[in-house]
Amino acid sequence: MVTIKKIGSAVVGIAVLIGAVGKFVPHWFMTMPFPLSIILWISTGHGMPPYFSTDAWKEDEIDTWTRDGDLVVATGAKSGTTFMLYCTHQIRTKGKDTDDELFPDVSIATPWPDLIQSRGGSWAEQKERYNTTILPDGRTMKEVWDHPSYPFRIFKSHFGPPELPVRKKGGKKIKYLAMVRNVLDVAASMTDFYSAHTDEFRNLWGGLPPDIPPDVRDADGFHLAMKDMLPGNSIEGIYWGYVKSWWPYRDDQNVLLLHYSDVRMDLKGNVAKIANFLEVYLSPSELDVVVDRCSMDHMRKVNKFHYFLPLNINAIWKNDIHHLVKSGKMVNKGHVGNGKDNFSPKVVAKFREAEEQMFGHDPALLKWAREGGEFPPVE
Repeated sequence: MVTIKKIGSAVVGIAVLIGAVGKFVPHWFMTMPFPLSIILWISTGHGMPPYFSTDAWKEDEIDTWTRDGDLVVATGAKSGTTFMLYCTHQIRTKGKDTDDELFPDVSIATPWPDLIQSRGGSWAEQKERYNTTILPDGRTMKEVWDHPSYPFRIFKSHFGPPELPVRKKGGKKIKYLAMVRNVLDVAASMTDFYSAHTDEFRNLWGGLPPDIPPDVRDADGFHLAMKDMLPGNSIEGIYWGYVKSWWPYRDDQNVLLLHYSDVRMDLKGNVAKIANFLEVYLSPSELDVVVDRCSMDHMRKVNKFHYFLPLNINAIWKNDIHHLVKSGKMVNKGHVGNGKDNFSPKVVAKFREAEEQMFGHDPALLKWAREGGEFPPVE
């Protein structure tokens, strides 16, 4: 009986300790091996992934660091985010940044306020470092992302409304570019994405995301990333929640909602459409240059999409050499409609079932999410 009481007391003590760590220093969990690190993180009430935060976008915060005309490229995960960040940079420079001097890396030229760059960090503690951080070439980070020649600055996000205050009354006038992709194409891209992260980034965040090669599947053909995406699972919001959040905003004047398949199949027409949305006039010759620089072939040659973390202050992270993803992994083939070719019939059927479950109440949304094309106005 005494032994049972001692065990019970020990269990209670451990639970109290875990709760205290989760409340006051939850980043300590990130020093533990995966999956214990994430189990403890989630069990103490923290959201996933641990390096994302919505704090920068809160209504009482966003006006402190944005200005009129800023663009938020808020595309869905694995739906052309890096593509759109680089392409909108080409539009704002009219393709004249030929040597990419203003684009040393995607995370420097087009900052990502969602991303907490240090273990134990926060938006509040890293906010000022966007201005003061000195880059390896001697420039401040602000000299790059807030260059005086820009007609607008560009920021990255994977969030949608209401986390992004798209219809905020008063304050800065900000534009939002959102983009959706066919779910099977997203799932195909996600299978590569988990293993695309560097070991240094995993070490920073408790082994997340797990290093699971794309060809590691269960008996039904599911990769862990695909399972995680399905409704009811840990990252369902990155697709289903994202698409549904933007759909009611498709007619808002400060929103441009695109479909990845439309952009890939008519790059020139959509570059012109984006430029018009951003109020940038491109002459015919400038448009041709920008379209060429927005191509997958050109972006592969550039290869400035490592996602360095210049704001990181952890001793285990070396800002000049460590980065979030492995070289060359952020610009893939960009195929349209080929996702299903990577999957077993069971996987395809499961995702079709999920589409009906999540979008079936609105046939227009279901059709558009799958195929793109014109969408009906908001009623």
